[in-house]
Amino acid sequence: MYQPRGKVWGGSSVLNAMIYIRGNAEDFNRWEAEGAEGWSYADCLPYFQKAQCHELGGDDYRGGDGHLHVSRGKSGIPLHEAFVKAGQEAGYPYTADCNGYQQEGVGPFEMTINKGKRWSTSQAYLRPALKRSNLSVKSRALSTRILMEGNRAVGVEYEQKGQTWTARANKEVILSGGAINSPQLLLLSGIGPEEHLRSVGIEPQVNLPGVGENLQDHLELQVQHKCKEPITLYQAQWKFPHIMVGIGLKWFLTQTGWGAGCHMDTGGFIRTFPNKKQPDIQWHFLPSALYDHGRKPAPYHAFQVHTGAQQALSRGTIRLKTANPHDHPLIDPNYFSHPQDMIDMVQCIKLTREICHQPALAKYSDGEIQPGPDCDTDEKIAHFIKTMCDTAYHPSCTCKMGTDDMSVVDNQGWVHETSNLRVVDASIMPSITNGNLNAPTTMIAEKCADRIRGLSPLPQSTAPVWKPAHPEKQRDGVAQVSTV
Repeated sequence: MYQPRGKVWGGSSVLNAMIYIRGNAEDFNRWEAEGAEGWSYADCLPYFQKAQCHELGGDDYRGGDGHLHVSRGKSGIPLHEAFVKAGQEAGYPYTADCNGYQQEGVGPFEMTINKGKRWSTSQAYLRPALKRSNLSVKSRALSTRILMEGNRAVGVEYEQKGQTWTARANKEVILSGGAINSPQLLLLSGIGPEEHLRSVGIEPQVNLPGVGENLQDHLELQVQHKCKEPITLYQAQWKFPHIMVGIGLKWFLTQTGWGAGCHMDTGGFIRTFPNKKQPDIQWHFLPSALYDHGRKPAPYHAFQVHTGAQQALSRGTIRLKTANPHDHPLIDPNYFSHPQDMIDMVQCIKLTREICHQPALAKYSDGEIQPGPDCDTDEKIAHFIKTMCDTAYHPSCTCKMGTDDMSVVDNQGWVHETSNLRVVDASIMPSITNGNLNAPTTMIAEKCADRIRGLSPLPQSTAPVWKPAHPEKQRDGVAQVSTV
């Protein structure tokens, strides 16, 4: 399975879909319950606000003067409004801000775009700091191991232009390689399950069985429909050069138009089953149909709803293939190893089909492309899922924070059984959050930065969080149209 990673300044924030989703409040409360003291929603919300510079300004939930610019979609394509209306016709609540008081429901999505340009963490944090005398950035370099003296981290070994170099640390080493590379580098440095380390010829320095365990990810599929009207992104491709030139000129002159957004202006969060404690399905609506990880557009006007379960119970692993740092690690997501995950994904497809058949969206449909009308039983849907599902590019949780025997870091990011070594990235999440991971990963960095600088945590937020009036009932109303 395709597993891209952002080997570039700003990491995967340079190549992601730019969707800004913080997660559900219960995600962070669960982190604290799992042993990450000080990481409840009330503790994390102030750091989401600190990081954010929202185009609508700050309030009890948004930040207005942070480094990470966040804006709303402005494509103006009427299918987005139709999708949100269809969600309400199906009985789901409308939410004006899924990153604020209420995540559950359908409504506008937000993205890390500033004045028509991608706003990566490199743009937000790194580039403004490049002139600092205490910062040196090495490009086209590969970290090969953390230098340890006993259990104490003293530096990093890296390769650049065919030579091996070392960087010594006077205070601490901070590992931010991401959910794949961070466990890989710990393992290469002799920190991890000792049996696995010896199997690839590495002498264990610190026996931490949780390194590379607990890999979590989001899977997603697309329910696609042909569109009756020419109101999609179909013409935004080079077989229509005059259209593409117009898009480019408008962006160049005004930083607006189709070239200035990610086009997933709307979406939603709902529950697979009403008895779930929180939403566990995410929808992204796209006024186009794409294949092969977005590389190939459908040859006609179409739209698709991206859907996927957000709280899978399967757990995977990251393992070394060899002791050579140039070899990619063995990535085993172990998808569908827990039977509930397939049940939830089948429900994702059924509920997504249902919303596509609501009057507001159905009037634009010229027939379902996939899964297709013949996919009309749970067994056939499950086969479609196994054949067509793919990663949403959200690997996480492989160096999890906590206090149990399989945790890797404590609540300040310090690696257990070591000194002077911290991990700060998506790998330290105890469990995966609802939605895209760029926002919570940035929050983790902001929160850990205060710890690194020796500052006290920001005061807890007292902002309330929406809860459904009837937890046993998912919808405010009843869907007008039901399909398989």
